[in-house]
Amino acid sequence: MRASSRRWGGSSTTPRRLRHDGVVVSSETEAQNFFEAVGGEPTFRAIVARFYQEVATDEVLRPLYPEDDLGPAEERLRLFLMQYWGGPHTYSEQRGHPRLRMRHAPFSIGPIERDAWLRAMRVAVDEAGLPEPLRQQLWNYLEMAAHSLMNSWA
Repeated sequence: MRASSRRWGGSSTTPRRLRHDGVVVSSETEAQNFFEAVGGEPTFRAIVARFYQEVATDEVLRPLYPEDDLGPAEERLRLFLMQYWGGPHTYSEQRGHPRLRMRHAPFSIGPIERDAWLRAMRVAVDEAGLPEPLRQQLWNYLEMAAHSLMNSWA
């Protein structure tokens, strides 16, 4: 088996934490502890569902989603975040390497889109009621990811 398929396909017995662009970072223990500490899948399900409630009514964000049904996008984000923070590797098993910059390249993401995304995500994260150190850790990642996915500065 190729190393890349073990790394992203989940066949290795040691799960890995992925940075926003898919690079393996940190220790599994740290990532697993975060996933478990925030409540696992139910917490990520709630955050992402609330985020997409905001997206559905946002005049900046909604046009960025080509599908009429936001459900598939919601599932992709939920699976990605769960994997990133030490949960199941379902995202990579279904979709391969995250390649977030490539996957977002077709969409113009400038300061307006970034800020709208962060506003919607702020509502979702704040309503999740995470303990402060964990909320801040999650928020730091989301801010970094939002900035790194920008591809337009107009």
